Amino acid sequence: MSIRVGIVGYGNLGRGMEHAIAQNADMELRCILTRREPASIKPSSGSVRVLNIGEARNLVDEIDVMVLCGGSATDLPEQTPEFARYFNVVDSFDTHANIPEHFKKVDAAAKSGGKTAIISAGWDPGLFSLNRMIAEAVLPCGSSYTFWGKGVSQGHSDAIRRITGVADAKQYTIPMQSALEAARSGGNPQLSTREKHKRECFVVAVAGADRGAIEREIVTMPNYFADYDTAVHFISAEELAKNHSAMPHGGFVIRSGKTGSGNENGQVVEFALKLDSNPEFTASVITACARAAYRFNTEGMTGCKTIFDIPAAYLSPETADELLKKYL
Repeated sequence: MSIRVGIVGYGNLGRGMEHAIAQNADMELRCILTRREPASIKPSSGSVRVLNIGEARNLVDEIDVMVLCGGSATDLPEQTPEFARYFNVVDSFDTHANIPEHFKKVDAAAKSGGKTAIISAGWDPGLFSLNRMIAEAVLPCGSSYTFWGKGVSQGHSDAIRRITGVADAKQYTIPMQSALEAARSGGNPQLSTREKHKRECFVVAVAGADRGAIEREIVTMPNYFADYDTAVHFISAEELAKNHSAMPHGGFVIRSGKTGSGNENGQVVEFALKLDSNPEFTASVITACARAAYRFNTEGMTGCKTIFDIPAAYLSPETADELLKKYL
């Protein structure tokens, strides 16, 4: 029996979900829900139904897991608790500071409906979170480092596009090689924000806009650029489309620790990702978590879960015997 999946939202992540589901033989995409005019959505798999999001309640008996592909700023805080009352759900909520509050709301909603929810599925939060936790549990004496990139930051790119005089923009977060090597050295260095990453911005300015004013506003923007060495390049719309249309990303989680009676032995753990497509990889992680949500619920476990709660075997389509033979 296939796990019947629905997708809510058909942006970059939603399209990634469609491809990820197609790669998993134990899953079937049943529908796409959208706030747009359904006829305007053209899925890759032409036979899948596209419905208005208002029709969701009619699908309760047809969907095993609903995947929520909206944004963390305004969509998921409202949608995930609402959908968790009626469906098993997975989201990629990534506002780190608000995860505990989001968890509580989704947990209460899912328990009220006897459903299972998995929140903050992806790679950070998600796989990076899990690797940080495991590395610190294994090496309690040490320091942890997370580096992001080189990759496109959608949030930072959007912040630039909101500046007066900016027509379009892409921003790349780039780890400082010197900081990476220092973290890998095992010396447990203390690294400032500016020492760990730099930011590179490619900006299309509106004709006649004050480029100097745009650059000053970017590099001094608090919470986004002020604490980093930031380079701003003004380019044409054609160059942006030609050279900066992809969405690569990735990064590193490094734990540098000491073991032994006198902490004399250095140990370094590293987990790395290099991604051609951030949304497609995120969708692939979510798909594995959707499998886990379905398994949790069939076993009677309800409420909200995170990557920390999922047994690794629940992510895989393999049987217990197959896992032992192939991977252990």
